[in-house]
Amino acid sequence: MIPRPRRTATVKALKDGDRDSDLSFSQTVSSEEDSEEWRPSDPKPKLPRKTARAPVAGEKKAAAKRTAKVKETKATKEPKATKMNISPKPRVPRKRAAGPKTAACKRLKESDASGSLGMKRKKLDDDKNDDNSGEKLFDSTEREGVEESGPNIRMKDERVSFIIGHEADEGPSLAFAGLRPKKEEVDEDFTFDEPCLKKQKTCGTYLGHPTALPTSEAQALRNELSMNWDLIEVLSTLTCVEQWVCVNIIKLLREENTVPFMVRYRKEMINNMDADAVRDVQLVYEELCTLAKKTQSVIQTLKKDGVLTAELEQNLRSCRSTDELDHVYSPYKKGSKLTKARRAKELGLEVAASALMNAPHTLDLRTWVKHDTKGLSTVEEVATGVEHILADMIAKDPETLTYVKTLCEKSLVTIQSSVSKSALKEKEQEKSVQGCNNPGAQQKKNKDIDKFHLYFDFTCNIQRIQPHQTLAINRGESLKILTVKVNIPDRVKNDFTWWCINNRWRPKTFAREELCAIIKNAVEDSYKRLILPFLIRSYRTKLTSAAEKESIAMFVRNLRQRLLVCPVRGCVIMGVDPGFRHGCKVAILSPTSQILHTDVVYLHNHKGNHKEAEKLRHLMTKYSCTKIVIGNGTACRETESFFADLISRRYFHPLDVSYCITNEAGASIYSVSPEAVNEMPDLDPNLRSAVSIGRRVQDPLAELVKIDPKHIGIGTYQHDVSVGALKAALDGVVQECVSFVGVDINICSEPLMRHVAGLNAGRARNIAAWREQNGPFANREQLKLVKGMGPKTYQQCAGFIRINPQTLHSAKSSPHPTPPVQEKPVAKKGKGKTCVNIPASCNPLDQTCIHPESYHIAQRFLAFVGGSADQIGTEAVRQCVESKVRSNSVEELAKTLDTTPETLRLIIDGLTQPPGFDIRQNFGQADFKRGIVSMSDLRVGAVLTGRVDNTALFGAFVDIGVGRSGLIHKRYITLDKLPVSQRRRSLALGPGERVEVRVLNVDAQRGRIGLDLIRVLQ
Repeated sequence: MIPRPRRTATVKALKDGDRDSDLSFSQTVSSEEDSEEWRPSDPKPKLPRKTARAPVAGEKKAAAKRTAKVKETKATKEPKATKMNISPKPRVPRKRAAGPKTAACKRLKESDASGSLGMKRKKLDDDKNDDNSGEKLFDSTEREGVEESGPNIRMKDERVSFIIGHEADEGPSLAFAGLRPKKEEVDEDFTFDEPCLKKQKTCGTYLGHPTALPTSEAQALRNELSMNWDLIEVLSTLTCVEQWVCVNIIKLLREENTVPFMVRYRKEMINNMDADAVRDVQLVYEELCTLAKKTQSVIQTLKKDGVLTAELEQNLRSCRSTDELDHVYSPYKKGSKLTKARRAKELGLEVAASALMNAPHTLDLRTWVKHDTKGLSTVEEVATGVEHILADMIAKDPETLTYVKTLCEKSLVTIQSSVSKSALKEKEQEKSVQGCNNPGAQQKKNKDIDKFHLYFDFTCNIQRIQPHQTLAINRGESLKILTVKVNIPDRVKNDFTWWCINNRWRPKTFAREELCAIIKNAVEDSYKRLILPFLIRSYRTKLTSAAEKESIAMFVRNLRQRLLVCPVRGCVIMGVDPGFRHGCKVAILSPTSQILHTDVVYLHNHKGNHKEAEKLRHLMTKYSCTKIVIGNGTACRETESFFADLISRRYFHPLDVSYCITNEAGASIYSVSPEAVNEMPDLDPNLRSAVSIGRRVQDPLAELVKIDPKHIGIGTYQHDVSVGALKAALDGVVQECVSFVGVDINICSEPLMRHVAGLNAGRARNIAAWREQNGPFANREQLKLVKGMGPKTYQQCAGFIRINPQTLHSAKSSPHPTPPVQEKPVAKKGKGKTCVNIPASCNPLDQTCIHPESYHIAQRFLAFVGGSADQIGTEAVRQCVESKVRSNSVEELAKTLDTTPETLRLIIDGLTQPPGFDIRQNFGQADFKRGIVSMSDLRVGAVLTGRVDNTALFGAFVDIGVGRSGLIHKRYITLDKLPVSQRRRSLALGPGERVEVRVLNVDAQRGRIGLDLIRVLQ
């Protein structure tokens, strides 16, 4: 009773089904109510739309097994008829592809979204296991470039997003053999339009062997979710990360390890992945766990309602995204309307629909007529009910969805936006009512409409649309300024209808003309009412999800580079918050960011300019201040002009004064925050903002962590992406930057301390209280005395905390004596803990990036090379290490010391870096200047230097010192203009980078400057 699938059609679907697509077609489609026009939903974290098939639970496959080549899958057999024999679900067999790496990874995510259930899935898995029966164990000598037999796992290309976790964890490694930082190879598939990819370096693991969990533990992880798919295999497929790495990451996350700790101190377990890659795996894992919990809750609800069947439960447990789960569950939700198909089934027409497909010669619709029953009173109503059942079956058939997806991939699908009728009406009303009571509000509304003029008549191929265009269209649609639709060619409908009638849904025996008409009507109804809206929703959801992901990635890159700007140390700084009516707020800060003086000067009141200038000269002379930091807010250009004029006249002689402009985004919000009130309780909020502006140059990281990342003024479309996903990503970057830079525990502020990996607000408060009560920390071991500092917390944070001997000595010699910490056993409350013996002596290794768990290895290595702990960071130790590494490779030395090469490289970096080393010294510093250039001075063709202020999905904004940032469109950011180290990053530029540019055009009326990138200044 299953419709006869033609062999030729199956082969055709096989060939076409291997094409790239981000659409995931689930088994079920929503009812006719889903045909409403798509609207962008409220931002919320979404599960990946890209799904791929994994074996059912119970399929035994060791995590460490791989195959060296991909084998062809056997042709799948036609499944046997089910009990009702209604829904034909033979799966289209997939052909293994051996294309480029990126294409293979994409196929893994996007192919095989259909989900056959029950015996059919088991049958296919058995066939697959037969194909893979010849798998051999993972060979350590052949690990590079290995491919997996089940899902064809390919390694992503490495991303260059601040990889501190390799040889250069705390700075540049030694410039000799074995310690040289690995240089990135330039791949031919470079593109600025795609997000950066990640590549797992399998050759970097200890002695060539992956550090994976035992098979029993790995198998327990695979089956923990009680779903019909393998957790590890699905996670590996969705993230393009090897399965043994996924197993290790899950285990590390379950042990409450933080991402910075894993990236720096567990490199061999995560295969040298960077922080962004580990966070991607963590996010997908959490989403899969959430999906499993939601599935279990739905099953319990349906079981309580008495509508759960074995087949429905299998359908639910086979879902791989919340969207698929909602598709399956939505018809059974309380209060939901019955679909047309369910109403027809309740009338008993399911048997008639089955007979129409399997034995049409026996079907007589007149026998189903019941004159006193609504829906069965006439032959036409019976035929309509059968059509609705068949349409529902067609829309839920995996093979049918796969075929229509293939047709769409071969066709030109476009997205089109146009100005809405309501927006046009409002614009016409604004023109007719020029003298209204509130013209300002009307002009603002009209201005909002004009912002979207580029999309009033916009059409683009669905495969070529840029992420920023997608987000702009979504915003215009949500504001009811734009109307958006996806255009699928009519050829898709015609080919699909022909294929269904003549192949997939052709009756098994001869059917009369009126019965053939029912099938044709069902196919057309299914496409128009169910499949087409589903395709449109899938395209819109896919585009929005990809655009949000790229936008968040842009935020992450911008924030990382903004936080890692090199601090300006060792000088007194004047922070200026410019203003007109209420004056310019001034704060003078010591080299250690202490507030020396605050004041308000009125620089733009022409009557008293001379008097205010005298006040400024007196303050700068009194405190020997030579650096001025001006916020880029209101009155910035006028304030800059005032100081530039004084400097040009040598007004501050003999001081050599210079100034810089810094981004003041978030300063006003911080100045009224509870944190600022606690830190500066006696200061006016306006003066607090001046302090914040000055500190942003003195130590950007320490100051910017006090402000919510979304208020720092980075990225674009932050209000159009998922709030939760954006916050999690930005918080993770802040923790990563603070941890990798490291904090001096004896001088760092509480707000900065709370962002160290393993710490939080409460633990940071306890550390500050202990430091206040007992004096400075003499070593890392004393952290164990702090309340709430358990073994796991200490393990996570210890490597990122520094004990600087200089600050320790200055703190001990302060005029306020503090009670010393006695070296004696200290009882400490805790589970299973008795007492610990904490020494009070200093350990030179505490000022390095070396983790306390590796101190014994570091001491043995020092003895091995002939050095001592007191010589850490000196040239003598560097020469000893250099000579030893030249004679023996790092791998050989690691084997001798019974450790991993990754740990040994980290130890070498920690021992050879000079005291007080800061990884931020390799990043750009604020640009100080003495003159001013206005926008009217710019000429087309002029060559200037500037600093990247912000980057967006469409280009980079560069501050060239004229008060307006110029835009380098992404088409001018080409491969030949970039250093080799930056050729793998999406867009390749980030805030703080110095560039040389050429002026292309100047639009003074609109305040826009077009620039061309000449080169990146190193």
